[in-house]
Amino acid sequence: MVREIKHLNEILCIIIEANYQSNGIEFFTPPDFSQQLGYMNHGKGHTIPPHTHNPMPRKVILTQEVLYVKKGKVRVDLYDKNQVYVESTILKTGDVILLASGGHGFEMLENTEMIEIKQGPYLEQEDKVRFKPVDSSSVTIK
Repeated sequence: MVREIKHLNEILCIIIEANYQSNGIEFFTPPDFSQQLGYMNHGKGHTIPPHTHNPMPRKVILTQEVLYVKKGKVRVDLYDKNQVYVESTILKTGDVILLASGGHGFEMLENTEMIEIKQGPYLEQEDKVRFKPVDSSSVTIK
């Protein structure tokens, strides 16, 4: 299953659950996203011709992150662009999430390994604004 979580018509995240399956190539992000998220499923013998990508200047305004849960279980808390809590969701082994807009925080519900992919270069002090997390007792899991 693929899920989009939106708030006020803005995509906060896109989740591809571990059990998702389709044939061919499918992209889940709008063409204007600076991070593109797709899925591929091809049979034995299928080929993708060798290719390169042309140099293409791009201007990235907002860092978008992709997380792959290699192992474990994690709660993702989602916030709007004003740092207001919206909702939470649970990711498990094999799930992928694109964090597209707003804010986010995490609580590991099990020992968890994740792989993170985002645009660079990363400027640690200038790239993030940290804020107070939602109280765990008021979390709404959807």
